Amino acid sequence: MGHGKLKKFAENETFRCLLQPSASEVLDKVEGSRELRLREHPVKGRWGETVFGNSNPIVLELGCGKGDYTIALAERNPGVNYIGVDIKGARLWKGAKYATEHALPNVAFLRTRIEFIEAFFGPGEVSEIWLTFSDPQLSGSENSRLSSPMFLERYRKFLREDGRIRLKTDSRFLYEYTLAVVKENALAVHCSCTDIYSNPPGDKVITEVQTFYETMFLGMGLPITYLEFGIGHEGPFRSPSSFDAAFWKEAEGPRRSFSHQQ
Repeated sequence: MGHGKLKKFAENETFRCLLQPSASEVLDKVEGSRELRLREHPVKGRWGETVFGNSNPIVLELGCGKGDYTIALAERNPGVNYIGVDIKGARLWKGAKYATEHALPNVAFLRTRIEFIEAFFGPGEVSEIWLTFSDPQLSGSENSRLSSPMFLERYRKFLREDGRIRLKTDSRFLYEYTLAVVKENALAVHCSCTDIYSNPPGDKVITEVQTFYETMFLGMGLPITYLEFGIGHEGPFRSPSSFDAAFWKEAEGPRRSFSHQQ
């Protein structure tokens, strides 16, 4: 491990806005078995009280990387609390350092695997979830996509009944897959757009706040898609029966290896 990363990890320990739970704080052994189960973290259901000191709405960005989008949203909306979630400590260092140096009271970061997300948030604690330029997992399993039925089940445990999920991506594959999941489960669609800069949505934050990758893709002339939907749904979420994965994988083109394997 390089000296630069070690320095960042050491500095991460000093940031009050960055929560870095250990494995033992999140996972428990099942008695008499080798299996592990999630355990509730003490901050679950208490972010407003223990982290932000207010009862303002909470918005998550999952897979936030360096936290530039989380920071930009927080600076734009001081009456909302924003939490960026990622597993990479060296990436989170940048956002946590900025939030600390600029004394941003409505920003926090959580270093954990998104698979463990339900251990940190209680019922109705979160108002919105942003999925910004998530890996579409073209070669991975469906369950590895952050908009899959398995992840929607997790989100439902802590997203408000009227809460929304906002998917912003350069991947047409991920956009079409998520749209198929939404249709399969008859979820409410609040906004759907295959090119937000050619046909801007009414909510200006969608185009005015950009991630690092987004500016790079725009410079390459690539369209950015957006899908906003609710997850009010009775019963388990179902996988889409009409999604043509082979077609949309082919349509994705060779740029995917560039955009998500940096």
